Amino acid sequence: MQFQQLLYFVAVAETRHFTRAAERVHVSQPSLSQQIKALEQELGAELFSRARGNITLTDAGEALLPLARRILADTETARLEVQELAQLKRGRVRLGATPSLCTGLLPDVLRAFHDLHPGIELLIEEGGSHDLVRELARGALDLALVVLPLPTPSPALTTVELLREDLVVVSSASAPAPRRPVRITDLRDQPLVMFRHGYDLRELTVAACRAAGFEPTFTVEGGELDAVLGFVRAGLGLAVVPAMVAARAGRDLRVTALARPGLRRTIALAHRSDVAPPRAARELQRMLLASRRGRGGEPDRGGEQDRGGQPDRG
Repeated sequence: MQFQQLLYFVAVAETRHFTRAAERVHVSQPSLSQQIKALEQELGAELFSRARGNITLTDAGEALLPLARRILADTETARLEVQELAQLKRGRVRLGATPSLCTGLLPDVLRAFHDLHPGIELLIEEGGSHDLVRELARGALDLALVVLPLPTPSPALTTVELLREDLVVVSSASAPAPRRPVRITDLRDQPLVMFRHGYDLRELTVAACRAAGFEPTFTVEGGELDAVLGFVRAGLGLAVVPAMVAARAGRDLRVTALARPGLRRTIALAHRSDVAPPRAARELQRMLLASRRGRGGEPDRGGEQDRGGQPDRG
């Protein structure tokens, strides 16, 4: 049973005339009659009584008509829904990002995306790069903003470098100002407010301190981004955060640059190599890549690759 056969059957049933039905569906009358005959042969029953030129439905035709109409209506609904998805009128995007990026990079881009495509549902999951890579691999996310190099490189992921961002030191505006600029070795005797395990910022900060020959001292650790900034505002210590986050932190926090060569992090947009992101996710990906122009740090140099998250140095 074919879609066109049902379409022709409904046309004849509603017009009670083969020639008018053929004109309605834009086919020749012999072609329409042939398809109706093939449908009757497949079903093993005549659908129309053709006595004395009057076209009426048989019992089999009466039984088929509401079912055929429903199939045609469902097909049209499916067509419209797919068109809406393709035209970005409906759908969803599942995006993962580190908490600092949810605070710094994403708000403006997501607002612009929502203004253009209000029918697209945005589902955001916060987490460290390790967790986000795992969620990408199992298909729970369409895209993820991660920090390179990835903790567990995977050849199944494609990453595109988005930006390189400076890290800065934040302290309470009411506390004594630290040395300007702050050297990593200056953090040896400073109490730090530290993120929980799994935060990329924690790993970067601890690794930099160890490379300088000391273990950092934590006054408070285990917090999420907003909690860490709140503890710093309360004067519990310093924290190393991305420049984008510091720019939104408010006047009650003092921002101090790190001495050269400083600390930087590389942000990349990742997706599975073996699955094309949905249409809406590809549009958000385009807007995120476009947003890198004019932001802090170095822009991407055109390197898309799938070498397990290692950035393209070329």
